[in-house]
Amino acid sequence: MFKNLVSGLFVFSCLCGVSALAAESQQNLLDIYQEALAHDPTLASAGSGNKAAQEIINQAKALYRPRVDFSAGVSASRTDVKYNGSNSIFKTQGANSFESYNYGVEARQPIYRKENLVQIDQSQVQVSQADKQLHLSQQDLMLRTTQAYFDVLIAQDKVDLIVAQKAAILSQLDQAKATFEVGTSTITDVNEAQARYDLIVAQEIAADNDVQIAKRALQAITGKIPERLATVKTDIQVSQLKQGMQDWLEVAYQSNLNIQIQQDALKLAEQQIEFANAGHMPTLDAVASYTNSYSNGGSNGFGSDLDNATIGLQLAIPLYQGGATSSKVREASFKKQKAQDDLELAKRQTDLETQRTYLNLNSSIAQVKALEQALVSSQSQLDSTKLGYEVGVRTSVDVLNAQQQLFGAKRDLLQARYSYLVNIIRLKSAVGVVSEADLQDINQQLVQKQP
Repeated sequence: MFKNLVSGLFVFSCLCGVSALAAESQQNLLDIYQEALAHDPTLASAGSGNKAAQEIINQAKALYRPRVDFSAGVSASRTDVKYNGSNSIFKTQGANSFESYNYGVEARQPIYRKENLVQIDQSQVQVSQADKQLHLSQQDLMLRTTQAYFDVLIAQDKVDLIVAQKAAILSQLDQAKATFEVGTSTITDVNEAQARYDLIVAQEIAADNDVQIAKRALQAITGKIPERLATVKTDIQVSQLKQGMQDWLEVAYQSNLNIQIQQDALKLAEQQIEFANAGHMPTLDAVASYTNSYSNGGSNGFGSDLDNATIGLQLAIPLYQGGATSSKVREASFKKQKAQDDLELAKRQTDLETQRTYLNLNSSIAQVKALEQALVSSQSQLDSTKLGYEVGVRTSVDVLNAQQQLFGAKRDLLQARYSYLVNIIRLKSAVGVVSEADLQDINQQLVQKQP
């Protein structure tokens, strides 16, 4: 007996271990997000673009640093000499060949170049804009990951509900066949149940396909297909928003990254006008050079070795450029107007998206509460319908309809809960304040799904 007890405990512990292992293998939202951070190509592209943008400041500063150039050259010359005339007795004839070598170094230090000063200011704004673009990509990844995660959950839940509904319909079909055989029901009940069963089989095939599609959508972000995901708690707490719509709008005007990016774009456009006007300004450089020229011969038969060093200031004043500078100023002015229009568009889009997500979140909160009550009512209706069917006052079709309504209420409630959680992230993303802490809050609403 003791041996059997030990064996039983061993088997029980093994089963518990397998169950625990299955639970541990489930990934939650934060697990998926960490994979997305490491493998999402969209975020990786934004990161590379940001690194490239950081170099713009170095390039702009380099315009005001000294520039040193080295040059060298070599050439070979041959001169054929021939004189005609009676007095050529005193003149030599023949060929003269020689080589020439030269090299030089020139150093140029810009002292005043208005265009370069503007470019330094522009580079700082461009880097600021690139940093905001990267932050926006990170916020977008949080939203995309959350949406894709819950898309998989709802697809899997639809399959589970369809499987349960199929089992209920099959039970009703078997019961209809049994009662028809004993003559207590008509063939209509059998046909109705069979039709419902055939339809639910087709729906199961479509639902299985939806799961595979949803998983591959998540794979596009994380780089691998998820196996098992933690699901939402059945006792999820749905709370009303503490801030009103206007409060969220005010935060959005201050924090939305799309608005800030367009504000930087407007600043760049204003600086571009200044850059174009700089084409009318003089430039002043300090220039120093050294050259050496050596030749082992020449047309006069003598070689040379010359050294030349110079230092001075070089002033350039643009007098007339064919109207190009004035045209560039006008072009920059029009682009500034475009940037102002783009900024206004960004504000309006942010305003619309904030209001839409706020209303959607409020709606999902109300839907969760309403559907929780609808689920209770649907369960009561099914119980009453089954009882009525047993006593002969309800038909098999009534039972099937009540079952369908119950499973529909379960599906809609799950969808509303998922929408509630996703809309929290969507609203904060629209406003521009979403962070990993928000994903952690959502993660607290998840629980390991029992196999």
